[in-house]
Amino acid sequence: MTMKPKAKKFRIRRSPAAAALSGEGAETERSDPAAAPPPTPPAGRPQFSNAGTASKARSGEVASPRQVAGETDIDSIRAEGLTGRQLRMARRVANKHGLEATSDFDAVRLLRERGIDPFQRTNMLELVQAEPGEKPASPPQSKPEPKVQLPQTVKLEKAQLPSTETVSPAERRAAEILKIQRELAARRRKKMMLLMVRLAAFVLLPTLIAGYYFYAVATPMYSTKSEFLILKAESSGGAMGSLFSGTQFATNQDAIAVQSYLTSKDAMLRLDRDEGFKSHFTQEFIDPIQRLDPEPTNEEAYSLYKRHVQIGYDPTEGVIKMEVMAADPQIAANFSSALIGYAEERVDNLSLRKRSNAVKDAEEGLIDAESARREAQEKLVRMQQEGNVVDPEGRIAALRSQINTYELQLQEKQLQLQALLDNSRPNQAKVEGAQGDIRRLEALLDRLNREMTTATTGKDSLAEVAVQIKLAEADLSTRDLMLQTALERLEQARRDADSQARYLTTSVVPVPSEDPSYPRKFENTMLAFLIFGGIYLMISLTASILREQVAS
Repeated sequence: MTMKPKAKKFRIRRSPAAAALSGEGAETERSDPAAAPPPTPPAGRPQFSNAGTASKARSGEVASPRQVAGETDIDSIRAEGLTGRQLRMARRVANKHGLEATSDFDAVRLLRERGIDPFQRTNMLELVQAEPGEKPASPPQSKPEPKVQLPQTVKLEKAQLPSTETVSPAERRAAEILKIQRELAARRRKKMMLLMVRLAAFVLLPTLIAGYYFYAVATPMYSTKSEFLILKAESSGGAMGSLFSGTQFATNQDAIAVQSYLTSKDAMLRLDRDEGFKSHFTQEFIDPIQRLDPEPTNEEAYSLYKRHVQIGYDPTEGVIKMEVMAADPQIAANFSSALIGYAEERVDNLSLRKRSNAVKDAEEGLIDAESARREAQEKLVRMQQEGNVVDPEGRIAALRSQINTYELQLQEKQLQLQALLDNSRPNQAKVEGAQGDIRRLEALLDRLNREMTTATTGKDSLAEVAVQIKLAEADLSTRDLMLQTALERLEQARRDADSQARYLTTSVVPVPSEDPSYPRKFENTMLAFLIFGGIYLMISLTASILREQVAS
């Protein structure tokens, strides 16, 4: 059993001509129903009639099945180029009329054999049924039947032959060159426009923002400049000390130490305690970039301190230059004066510690020299006591003198004995006396020689004792000289401690300025432009190089 397909009612657009015709027919019937002529079908459309019924044309029928006998072939239907929507419509119409089609093209063929146009609009309207509970719409009393639109075949156009008009190669080449030039010019204009847009976005716009800040937003800052140098007091030092005493090399280390102290966090904290550095830069009239938070940390304040306190040292001249910036000129001058006072105290403390250390070292050196001299003197006395002789060299010299004397006497006695023995009849008593004297002198010389040998050789000899005593005396002399030097050093250190060794002299006194020094509006704006331009150029070059590397 084949059921009639049903579809929900939907809005169907009507052609303006059909709407106009239906409207005119309705008005005519309402005005004069009897005078309304019967509707006539359009010209050229065949009419069909059923036996026993009114001669009303059925929608979807063609003039005669014979007229479409040549179109029933499926191949010819395929060649017509029907769309998928038309084929589905034909299949639904075939199902409505109870035709069993094997395909969409077969449905078109069967409908055309029955004389039904599957693509007429009225056939689709018949598929729409009213919903339950809705009254069916009454058909119009007089409505012209729309024109039947059969599927049309696609007409083949004539083959287009090449034109017989010829162009010279030179003209063609000139036209192509002109076209290429125009394309290049358009491409250049496009690239130039993109370049200008990028420059405006990445260089000009940030520069304008920076210039607006410097000209309209930034708080003017007043700077106070000052200069001071550190001098060394005249001293009675050596030749090299006096040579460099009047130059910057004598105070180079002190100047560097003062510069480091003034740029340290300790100086910032002391300036905040004395002059209120943090409270000054937390005021509301200062712009947000230069203003500190209401409760700033020491690190934030120190970062701002390093930007607003600039200190430089010139080693060729030995001058320390300082520039202090603040929102008020008088406060800037107060900050500068306070920092100079801190530097002077630091110089005094450095030299005072040096002087006190010098005195302390001199006193310790004197104590060491005195103890060393005392030990050397005790050693000399102890050696003299252990050797039982005060002067070993004198003892040896005395022995040598005695030996020489006795040797002379021995020689004289030997000469006397020889003179007595030369006589023919010598006096025996005198001869024996001379011989006895000679024996006694020889015995004495032997004893003295033995003493001399014992005194000059051996561990405990007089020579060894003499050498040790001589070394002890030399050590004692050295200790005496060191003690004298320590005394002189102590006296010099005490004199230096009583006098100031370093002086801080202010060559340029800080004076409040009348006009603001910062920000330098034009210079800072140009600097911002150069910075942004350099960054953009660097990024562009890097991107182009990377693009070439990737492309290669």
